[in-house]
Amino acid sequence: MQINISGHHLDLTDAIKSYVNTKLEKLERHHDRITSINAILSVDKQRQKAEATVHVSGAEFFADSQSEDLYAAIDLLTDKLDRQLIKHKEKLRSHR
Repeated sequence: MQINISGHHLDLTDAIKSYVNTKLEKLERHHDRITSINAILSVDKQRQKAEATVHVSGAEFFADSQSEDLYAAIDLLTDKLDRQLIKHKEKLRSHR
């Protein structure tokens, strides 16, 4: 799995990069066919925004979240992606 992290109007520190990597790597426990993840972190005045696109074989998922704290926005983002991947995997199981 390849994780690409970019920042808009934001300097990406090593702490932020490692936090995003650890959070997004946890998505693999729910879906084993994740090929890549593109994450974009941005700042708009007082709002911190995190968005990501997850590429899975046969599908693509997008989620975004906003918060006053960047770490909280990343947590919300991973929760949303987690729910989407679980729902997708359940659909695949029910069609078999």
